[in-house]
Amino acid sequence: MLDERKASILRAVVEEYIQTAQPVGSGHVADAPGVSVSSATVRNEMAALEADGFLAQPHTSAGRIPTEKGYRYFVDALAEPSLDRFAAQQVRAFFDHAHAGIEQMLADTTRLLTGLTNHAAVVVGPTHDAAVVRSVQLVSLAPRVALFVAVLGNGSVEKRTIELDHDADDLLLADVAAHISLALVGNPLEAALAGIGTSGRSEIDAVTSLVLDEIVTTVDGGEQVFVHGSSRMAEAFDAVETVRSVLTILEQQLVVVALLRDVVDRGLNVAIGTETGMQPLADCALVVAPYTVDGEQVGTVGVLGPTRMNYPQALAAVAVVGQRLGHRLSEG
Repeated sequence: MLDERKASILRAVVEEYIQTAQPVGSGHVADAPGVSVSSATVRNEMAALEADGFLAQPHTSAGRIPTEKGYRYFVDALAEPSLDRFAAQQVRAFFDHAHAGIEQMLADTTRLLTGLTNHAAVVVGPTHDAAVVRSVQLVSLAPRVALFVAVLGNGSVEKRTIELDHDADDLLLADVAAHISLALVGNPLEAALAGIGTSGRSEIDAVTSLVLDEIVTTVDGGEQVFVHGSSRMAEAFDAVETVRSVLTILEQQLVVVALLRDVVDRGLNVAIGTETGMQPLADCALVVAPYTVDGEQVGTVGVLGPTRMNYPQALAAVAVVGQRLGHRLSEG
């Protein structure tokens, strides 16, 4: 733990470096809010912070920059951040008018996060196969064509067009939907599909078989990953190789899912530098938050940027967007 003076000086260095990306001198720190000591005292304290690993000096005559340890202390000492009024209005307006399908909503959410933070944004969508089925409908489109609709607990809607072997009226389709509902509603989609037995009526079982064949072959059990703002990474780093490495990771869906899941599983909402567990992200920070639908954690939102990101802003944006996204999907 740092005493109050060192903590205030470290906070001033981090905040100044986030704003300017330039090494911070003692003169800037002495004038910062909350630091009421002379420049000479600041220099001594900055030297002590450097010796303890919270700050580094890139050049002999330069000021100091925060280290990974310094950023971690800064983040851990933050009060619960909140969005400013304008950003909060943006989030509210976005979700008040978000009526598209789940895939489009998740893609649009990444754009919202990038706009709020100016960093690359990632949203991992819920898996469909593990989602609980809320309701099932089978609607006639033509004498031999029906539309199967399943509303899932993760907020998504599965729709499949079913081509029938024989004409089917609305009464038969209603009976088929009722039969399928007995096995599916209230259960995870993947597990329930295998539990649909016979109804005792051949005409119902024939249509049921066609519906199941279509669902089983098209349901995707993997997570959907939506990324936006990758170009912002190119603006954040001078080293071309760093940009290339980060962009390569963002293009690998399984890697992104594993990265976000690992950070969340460790109970972190911020992973800084080597805390991400990935060497190419040593100069990056990841801010994440899970989102829940009907009390169940179904996905993750996050932003990826340089270690000198505006942590209060990023934390507030990710937290609020994650909460609103979960509420919106719970509403269906």
